[in-house]
Amino acid sequence: MRASDIMSRPVVTTTPGSLLMDAVVRLTEGGFAGLPVVDEEQQVVGMITESDALRAAEQANTTGTATAPRVADVMTSPVAVVSTNDDVVDIARLMLGDRLRSLPVVENGELVGIVSRRDVLKPLVRPDDVVAAHVQAVLDAYSGQHGRWSVELVGRVAVIRGEFDDTAEQRVVISLVRTVPGITDARVE
Repeated sequence: MRASDIMSRPVVTTTPGSLLMDAVVRLTEGGFAGLPVVDEEQQVVGMITESDALRAAEQANTTGTATAPRVADVMTSPVAVVSTNDDVVDIARLMLGDRLRSLPVVENGELVGIVSRRDVLKPLVRPDDVVAAHVQAVLDAYSGQHGRWSVELVGRVAVIRGEFDDTAEQRVVISLVRTVPGITDARVE
């Protein structure tokens, strides 16, 4: 499974010139652990996290700063990012190793999504019946008819049964099924 399979989008972001208070409102109202900070080209230039905001509030209280801080003043930079093709296992290792709660996902340098710890965990805990129903919906949508193919989960491997027009159609169906979160592989029988 890749980052593109589990990432959340659209991404709520902020900019370096934004007021810190505006970013904090976005963090708290959205229930986010962090917000990517992007420039005009949607390139990730930093992250503003709950910890960054708390440190800034504490510093303002101890120094009596009167000016309103900007995101650029307190954001974490540089920031780790992952690509859409990065494997979820590698993303989990990075999160654990660096104690990160979320990671921006980029494609050609541009922000396209975000992966949180929750996103990484969801496919691990999806009940088989929910995953199988999702796979069946994908199969029915592709074929244009209900029940042309059936699916059975063996572990996290989808076993697809039914008639196929040719091997090219089998390959397409296998590729589609592999995109379903919670599926590690697919095969036809």
